[in-house]
Amino acid sequence: MAASDSGTDESLYPIAVLIDELKNEDVQLRLNSIKKLSTIALALGVERTRSELIPFLTDTIYDEDEVLLALAEQLGNFINLVGGGEYAHCLVPPLESLATVEETVVRDKAVASLRAVAAHHTPQALEQHFVPLVQRLASGDWFTSRASACGLFSVCYTRVSAPVKAELRQHFRSLCQDDTPMVRRAAAYKFGEFARVVEVEYVKSDLIPMFIMLAEDEQDSVRLLAAEACAAVAALLPPEDMEQLVMPTVRARSGDTSWRVRYMVADKFVELQQAVGPELARTDLAQIFQALLKDTESEVRAAAAGKVKDFCMNLDKAHQEHIIMTMILPQIKDLVCDPNQHVKSALASVIMGLSPIVGRHNTIEYLLPLFLTQLKDDCPEVRLNIISNLECVNEVIGIQQLVQSLLPAIVELAEDTKWRVRLAIIEHMPLLAGQLGQEFFDEKLTGLCMSWLIDHVYAIREAATLNLKKLVEQYGAQWAETNVIPKVMAMSREQNYLHRMTYLFCINVLSEVCGKDITTRVLLPTVLSMADDNVANVRFNVAKTLQKMAPYLDPAVIQPQVKPVLEKLNVDPDVDVKYFASEAIAGIAG
Repeated sequence: MAASDSGTDESLYPIAVLIDELKNEDVQLRLNSIKKLSTIALALGVERTRSELIPFLTDTIYDEDEVLLALAEQLGNFINLVGGGEYAHCLVPPLESLATVEETVVRDKAVASLRAVAAHHTPQALEQHFVPLVQRLASGDWFTSRASACGLFSVCYTRVSAPVKAELRQHFRSLCQDDTPMVRRAAAYKFGEFARVVEVEYVKSDLIPMFIMLAEDEQDSVRLLAAEACAAVAALLPPEDMEQLVMPTVRARSGDTSWRVRYMVADKFVELQQAVGPELARTDLAQIFQALLKDTESEVRAAAAGKVKDFCMNLDKAHQEHIIMTMILPQIKDLVCDPNQHVKSALASVIMGLSPIVGRHNTIEYLLPLFLTQLKDDCPEVRLNIISNLECVNEVIGIQQLVQSLLPAIVELAEDTKWRVRLAIIEHMPLLAGQLGQEFFDEKLTGLCMSWLIDHVYAIREAATLNLKKLVEQYGAQWAETNVIPKVMAMSREQNYLHRMTYLFCINVLSEVCGKDITTRVLLPTVLSMADDNVANVRFNVAKTLQKMAPYLDPAVIQPQVKPVLEKLNVDPDVDVKYFASEAIAGIAG
């Protein structure tokens, strides 16, 4: 008897600990216990998890938001811990409570977990357990439950019977007309997702009227989400219904009084264009896009400018050039001189992509002057975006047309006071090297690449060493020996120890691409001579460099030249030097 008592006590132990920790005043302890729920569930077994743990959690849902968030997340992964899909419905009650709390993040996580749990329900279990949950939430007194319900319709609709589908559509229609803006917003946000799973005839009869109503809502936060759903709705409808059911909303929202709504139309414009098809894109959308490009709000112009290339690329080939040259190009010319730098920057990131679309003649005559204007722009980001996308133009007209303007722009960016701008231009150097050709690069840009090696920002020096490696991969080891290595080696004799360290960092990467002969004959002697440097940081970097160089050296020099230097560093008075020397000896021996 005593034995069975102690067994019972032991089996109760995990849940007793959990109860204690969940009642603890310390939030962190409560949070930790929630994060350990899966371990506790494993200890209890599936039956006790269903009969004890889940009801306990359902009853104790009152806590700090971060604890509830962790609980909502954990429960989404609990399917196997309650015994698999046939018992998935056990998880509905605690998640239902979490889906009604005030904190949005917790509700969203609970809805995400409920969506995951729904996938494990059989069609019968959906109708028995999940659909009633959706209906309870959708008709709840608090707006929080009604807002959460909006995210659950699409996951159960396709797998239930026709009468239940009709009920779900009716509930969704009610939510679209809810008195509370937050609920209408949630319905508008999930509208496209739900419409995708509803049969087309019901989309037309039940959902489109709701869509039109949401798109004309008094709250701009609802209208902008309806504008976002336009593309999703259009993609579901046959072409003949598009003009009547979708286009009036698109036209109205593109001229909305709220700039946020117009911004959303601009942001989703390419998806909309693909959904409505080439005919409507040509007759209607081109004019709407033209209007967005000259919108009074800079945010809208920037969003539209960023879509210029994709919009033009998706136009019907028969009318593409005509629409670009007559409707889009005049707006682009204005945007190049826009007073807002974000607009110019957005345009600069895509304008080069128009070259392959309009061809060589139009690029030279119309686009080239715009590229040159942007290369002289006051804003470094604009210049940088043009330089980053040179490839497109190079394919169509060759880079020579731009070279005279390119060089000053590159030099200016290379010396920009913002280090991130300098970093970005370094990262584009290998691309420029390939497009400008070796001769031009040697004459104009090699000096720049070397100057970055002594930049006062470490990230720039590091990027500059990697840049050298990429240039050597492009132009070859012979070029490196003539043009790069002599300049790099001069750094080994610099007064500033940081420059001497940068020299070693360069050797680390150059030895990988210069080949055995140059690495052994040219690079190694200088590295060995630096083992006597008076700065410990330099000496231990010598040991690290020798270890990295070893695989690229002629094996015949390891024993007579490299080993003695490492042995000497291994008895250095500095503890770090000794450590890295012993690491290098072990690495080379291995």
